[in-house]
Amino acid sequence: MKKVQVLGPGCPKCVELAKRAQEAAQAVGGDVQVEKVTELNQIMSFGVFMTPALVVDGEVKVVGKVPSVDEIKKIIA
Repeated sequence: MKKVQVLGPGCPKCVELAKRAQEAAQAVGGDVQVEKVTELNQIMSFGVFMTPALVVDGEVKVVGKVPSVDEIKKIIA
C-alpha cells in the first residue's frame, strides 16, 4: 500500500492539495491511502518548513506548491 501524506495546517492551498491528492489516488487506483497531517511538530519532523507539502511513502516530493492532479498521479504511480 502506498501512503500519501498532505502536510499543512489547513490553509486554502493545503486544502486544495489534499483534494487533488485524493482525486489522483482514486484515478491511479490500487491501494493508496491519503492522510492529512496538520500537527506542526509532525510536519517539521519531515524537515518541511513551508506548506503545503506532499509526502509519498515517507519521502517528501513537493514543498510549497500545489501540483496538478496529473502531476500528483505521476508522483504516486
